[in-house]
Amino acid sequence: MGILAVLCGWIGSHHHVGFTVASRSAWGLRGAFWPVLNRVMTGCVWMGVQIYWGGLAVRLVLNAIIGPRFIFMANTLPASANVETANLICFFLFILALLPLLMLPPERLQLPFYVASAMITSTLAGMLLWSLIAAHGAGELLATSTTQDGSKLSWNMLYGLQSFISGWLGGVLGQSDWTRYSRHKDGALLSQSAAAPLTVCLTAFFGILITSAASALYGQIFWNPFLLLLFIQTKSASDPATRAGTFFAGLGLLASQLSLCVVLNSVSSGMDLTTLAPQYINIRRGAFIIVAIGVAIVPWNLVNTASTFLTVLQGWSIFLAPMIGVLVADYFAVRRRALHLADLYIGNPTSAYWYTAGINFRAVVAWTMGLWPLLPGFVRTVRGAEEYSGWDNLVRLNVFFGFTVAFVVHLALHVVFPAPGSRGDSRFAKTDHGSLDDEQILEDVEKKI
Repeated sequence: MGILAVLCGWIGSHHHVGFTVASRSAWGLRGAFWPVLNRVMTGCVWMGVQIYWGGLAVRLVLNAIIGPRFIFMANTLPASANVETANLICFFLFILALLPLLMLPPERLQLPFYVASAMITSTLAGMLLWSLIAAHGAGELLATSTTQDGSKLSWNMLYGLQSFISGWLGGVLGQSDWTRYSRHKDGALLSQSAAAPLTVCLTAFFGILITSAASALYGQIFWNPFLLLLFIQTKSASDPATRAGTFFAGLGLLASQLSLCVVLNSVSSGMDLTTLAPQYINIRRGAFIIVAIGVAIVPWNLVNTASTFLTVLQGWSIFLAPMIGVLVADYFAVRRRALHLADLYIGNPTSAYWYTAGINFRAVVAWTMGLWPLLPGFVRTVRGAEEYSGWDNLVRLNVFFGFTVAFVVHLALHVVFPAPGSRGDSRFAKTDHGSLDDEQILEDVEKKI
């Protein structure tokens, strides 16, 4: 994951262009709308999911403040709604807390993120220490033997690994949206290659320890920290220590969800939306649109069971992994890290990236070849097919398969059918539209910063 983040973010940190512009070199001036639309759709789904979880964080806080009256509030919604009344109220309260943050420009988000990072780190450490001390160890879940063996165990292990990576593919694909703000070309390298993968893995490991210890305490397995804390509140609704602990844990989770909604979904997807209709949509308006769509998809239907949620994640990854393969192959193997920057903004046949009617057929074919072999297995997963099929094994490798096939096919097609102007680089120059010197502008911006 760290390697892919570095590769996808390299374009932004070295050329100061975002994902939407970077995609034009690989897909064409018009073809680039396709990966942008896919990433917007991913952002909408994740926005809905994160808002729902943020609502659970709000409920944790309110439960701790109000006590049993709110914890045991009667549910007035039918079972078919898949959401409780209290959760729905907190869902919209979280949105009210999120909306003001969308007004902040991206360059002013660093300080709030520092605060949120400290809060969620403290929350995770507190939950880990509490669970290990209360259970007198990590519990028996870690020592539980596997119920599978042989090839079935191996394939399921690979499935678990790629499912873990799948949740981050949307952010990986759009890394250049954030690395373009880097003051130095290698400013984001350490955080992408080391810090991010390390913290993600440690968080997952701590989550396993907390789940195992909590199962020893309560006899149930909770993989979701929100559900674990809500369960604890129902068991000790009037205990002052429990209410205080879950209050501060809820605040940490609330800060985390607000940050995730902003950085991973609203702002980055808002940037993508500006490309679709720049005369009407800016980053701020795009962020509000993403929130509205995230609410409209009724996200509680996606997260009501773990199996449904994993299916959703896997579904998006089969579309995004080949796109990452196309982007990386085009920039590093075909372009050899050189771009005609001005041509990325010229929407007519004089651009080096116009290809055929603004679409690079090589990217379309490469993406299709990385996608279609995964569709049969994905359909079987959605339908819950029980009988074994070789397509099932392939879809368990969808991240690795999609990326590799798209990379190889895109490079091969450019070798067999080379595109004019695919090699070489050029800076912005004086044109009939005025003077625009890219390097000078960037130097002036850095001096002001």
